Amino acid sequence: MDTHLLLLRGVNVGGHNRVPMADLRALLAGLGCEDVVTYLQSGNAVCRSGSLAEQLASATEGAIEAELGVTVRVVPRSSAQWAATVAGNPLLDLDDDPKRLHVAFLDAVPDPDRVDALVTESEGLAPERLAVSGPDVYLHTPAGYHQAKLTNAFLERRLGRVGTARNWRTVLALADLAGVSP
Repeated sequence: MDTHLLLLRGVNVGGHNRVPMADLRALLAGLGCEDVVTYLQSGNAVCRSGSLAEQLASATEGAIEAELGVTVRVVPRSSAQWAATVAGNPLLDLDDDPKRLHVAFLDAVPDPDRVDALVTESEGLAPERLAVSGPDVYLHTPAGYHQAKLTNAFLERRLGRVGTARNWRTVLALADLAGVSP
């Protein structure tokens, strides 16, 4: 069994797409997952499963819709992928405040031409910065994420991929829950 991290996109935001974490834990256990834990109310789960990450994400999406009546995307990562994300953050030297550092986790690696266009466009959004590595987009938002132009919605439009962002504190907390040492 492998450890998986499942990130639900857009749940429990402003009273929309309600997915109680107790229900999510029960749902994942019903899918055969073990050692299921959730973090915060924003749709972060860590579990062990014999399924491939993508298969587990798809099954989770289907079960949430069938059992809770909520249509939501689930972005999966293996513990090895999570470890690589934590170790590979090229923006750590820009700020020591984890509320100004984020990672947008995409559902797949974006098209290289779209990445090049995004990087060029982002240069005009300074002092915000980004770096793309595979399916991860690292963000530095000095004025805070709520004031940022480099938002998840912006990235999704530019890259043509579904994604969900987490601040660096959450990334590290999930690493700890998954047994991944930074």
